[in-house]
Amino acid sequence: MTRRPFGPTSGTDLDAVVVGSGPNGLVAAITLASAGWKVLVLEASSTPGGGMRSAELVRPGVVHDVCSAVHPLGLASPALRDLPLSVHGLRWVHPDVPLAHALDTGAVLLHRSVEETADGLGPDGDAYRRLLAPLVADGTALTDALLSPRSVPRSGFGALARYGLVGLRSADGLARARFEAPEAPAMFAGLAAHSILSLGAPITAGYGLMFAVLGHLVGWPVAEGGSQSVADALVSLLVSLGGEVACDRRVTSLDDLPPARAVLLDLSPRDVVAIGRSRLPSRYARSLERFRYGPGVHKVDWVLDGPVPWTDPACARAATVHVGGTRAEISAAEDEVQRGRHPERPFVLFSQASGFDPTRAPAGIHTGWGYCHVPNGSTVDVTDRIEAQIERFAPGFRERILDRHVMRTDAMERYNPNYVGGDINGGAADLWQFVARPTLHLDPWATPVDGLYLCSASTPPGGGVHGMAGRHAARSVLRHHG
Repeated sequence: MTRRPFGPTSGTDLDAVVVGSGPNGLVAAITLASAGWKVLVLEASSTPGGGMRSAELVRPGVVHDVCSAVHPLGLASPALRDLPLSVHGLRWVHPDVPLAHALDTGAVLLHRSVEETADGLGPDGDAYRRLLAPLVADGTALTDALLSPRSVPRSGFGALARYGLVGLRSADGLARARFEAPEAPAMFAGLAAHSILSLGAPITAGYGLMFAVLGHLVGWPVAEGGSQSVADALVSLLVSLGGEVACDRRVTSLDDLPPARAVLLDLSPRDVVAIGRSRLPSRYARSLERFRYGPGVHKVDWVLDGPVPWTDPACARAATVHVGGTRAEISAAEDEVQRGRHPERPFVLFSQASGFDPTRAPAGIHTGWGYCHVPNGSTVDVTDRIEAQIERFAPGFRERILDRHVMRTDAMERYNPNYVGGDINGGAADLWQFVARPTLHLDPWATPVDGLYLCSASTPPGGGVHGMAGRHAARSVLRHHG
């Protein structure tokens, strides 16, 4: 691509301006500040954090995570694990087990131990052990490689090759080929459904494997006090490095920004085009406009007068519970969403953090957090369907509800404009957009405009609270302007 100049690079006090304070924007700012750059982060909201924000949504003193709630990548991602966030107040809370999957016949548990997990899978224990144990043994190298898809891995080639051989398959295909009993396929389907794709689509097996590996490698922790604690620790670290975060600063045009050597946009491709059309080459702008967004989410937060009354008490051992039934049920529900429909029995991702983090609510009060996938931009209220699914595995759940807060896809997008149509992944995460995200280029974080970079979840490696898109973007900046 021909690179065009962005703006003045002398006579300014700033080296870089980052637009957006999500995990990627903050990690990008920290990476540059650590290299001695003077960095300003501009945030449209009154609170920094993007998808990491927490709030008292319904009642004073009851804290809910507005979007992200459980953070395996907070411990596994090199962009975050290499930072001294504990010094800046971040405390991770680990439940007894990383994940429970609710079935009518009882819960399936993903333990930190591969062996213990396999022991609970009956006739599929050996198959699970053979599939996961080699990947977990090289789990750190594997995770690092998957989070750096444009880099040559320094180690773990064997694990990456093993992962690739099975991970490119569909989750449905892998489950049918490897497992016999219902428990292991159901758990794997729930893991793979985090992709927000049809479970018959390529690479969905890879998503399932990745989330299983993370559970065994680092667990699925929550942040003490809410996900806002992750954002607050990142902001504190940035400020200690000389950086600055300015909230209530909505950017509507690149012309509004102060002069700097580099500008990094933690924005969706749609908003990049909106604020940069006067600077972007028309061909590049059109390629961003062709970027595809995936299904949205319909989210509900509950205030409960006690813990969730799970039929199988083992579900209470996990902060995260997958609620959707068998592999066939979950696969059918996700297929319905891909067809633009609203399944009667959706797959629900549920979190009960207050059972492990008492700072979230007063004594005697509990919180629930849950969402299901819906067509992008859906205006249908599926709260009853979500609650019916939970009630199916926890009779009496509805009787525990004191208050609820509902966010349809439009509310999710108002909360964070990067969630276009409620898409919390920053774009469809299928095989093509894993390769071409947001465009097909060896350095997808750099734009044709000299000094202008992208660092949102719409760039590699995609969605999740890992900060790696920000780290890659900042390193691209340093390669070009260091």
